[in-house]
Amino acid sequence: MPDQTLRHIERRLPRYTSYPTAPHFSAAIGAAEYRDWLGAVAPKTAVSLYLHIPFCNELCWFCGCNTRVVRNAEIIAQYADRLMDEIDLVADALPDNLPVDQVHFGGGSPNALGPEMLVRVMDRLDGRFWLGRDTEVAVELDPRTTDEAFIRACAAAGITRASVGVQDLDATVQRAINRIQPFDRIARTMAQLRTAGVGDINIDLMYGLPYQTVDGVFATVAQVMKLQPERVALFGYAHVPWMKAHQRLIDEAALPGPAERVRQFEAATKALLAAGYVPVGMDHFTLPDTPLGRASTAGRLNRNFQGYTTDRAEVLLGFGASAIGMLPQGYVQNTPDVRAWEKAIEAGALPVCRGIAIDDDDRLRRAVIERLMCDMAVDFGALAREFGRPDQDWTAEIELLRQLQADGLVDLDGATVRVRPQSRPLVRVVASVFDRYLDKSDAAETPRHAIAV
Repeated sequence: MPDQTLRHIERRLPRYTSYPTAPHFSAAIGAAEYRDWLGAVAPKTAVSLYLHIPFCNELCWFCGCNTRVVRNAEIIAQYADRLMDEIDLVADALPDNLPVDQVHFGGGSPNALGPEMLVRVMDRLDGRFWLGRDTEVAVELDPRTTDEAFIRACAAAGITRASVGVQDLDATVQRAINRIQPFDRIARTMAQLRTAGVGDINIDLMYGLPYQTVDGVFATVAQVMKLQPERVALFGYAHVPWMKAHQRLIDEAALPGPAERVRQFEAATKALLAAGYVPVGMDHFTLPDTPLGRASTAGRLNRNFQGYTTDRAEVLLGFGASAIGMLPQGYVQNTPDVRAWEKAIEAGALPVCRGIAIDDDDRLRRAVIERLMCDMAVDFGALAREFGRPDQDWTAEIELLRQLQADGLVDLDGATVRVRPQSRPLVRVVASVFDRYLDKSDAAETPRHAIAV
């Protein structure tokens, strides 16, 4: 990466899994608006479903998710019961038997549900929506707490894809983030998944963790390649202790600096490319002949709250505490407090606490940002015409893009901008140009986001 681009690394920017991004949601949008939006969904509309399981057996100190340590089976069973009640509440407000493109169980650790609860929740989904043979059903797994019984339940419930959390294999790094997991345990989980018929497996890795080094990241990737996952997600650690208090347990003095983070990302990328993987978006890698790889090559890649995806549904329904939903009218988010979420559902209310309605300008900018994040290039003039806004004024954006071109991040040709290959990890900087909600004058100091790389 050229030296003149390094100054952009420390800018604090959204990950752009949505636009507008979650910090701009407000209590102005609540349960009443959500019910109206659900009622406006047309019959036979394809939807996708996200179910949040906010429980873990042990807290990883790097975690930025809405989760807590729970080992009480009764608490988890009660949560699963309310989750099924929420499925009924939402389904009652929708046309019957909508087809489902994708289902995603996230967390936390969804395997906290246990085999019986997983099957029950899937049965409820199947009873209220139409899950076809082509529906992708994905689950995130913690290999430390996933047993063979749960994996067999995954197969029985129709799970087609699993995401296995690895992060790093160095013992010093694992101790520093409170996530001890031997390689043999990870390998066993993956072997059990494949034996059960769950053949599409993603491994999550991270860079920027305490005590990580370039050599250590390279060694982790080399070890993971022995498992031959279909895809790899390579995330930069987001150190936001002002938002996640448990991250204060991490020794900040042990965190690699911005330039070192870039070198770690580049080392991991080099190893993955050498192993035959192709880059997808800014931080995913896949074997070429996978649905994600084919979608990326064909320009059909999408991005949502689950990251890079082949999901093309315009309606995403979120279930569980803190889950976010997306509809044509805007976004809604459930209350993150589990007890408040449960009480709302017990009262027969949709447990939404905030959201945002979007307008035509938001939809255009969302499309521009998504194409940038997915394709590393966009013709924003052509998209404006496609969205019926041919007179869109891009003067301010073009001036910012020219500055980025001078810094070596992009190439600008009229209304087409391309991220240079070496600047792929900085694509969020380019996307932020089109974010009208972001205060660009102090984006580097805004304590809402992690640094750009």
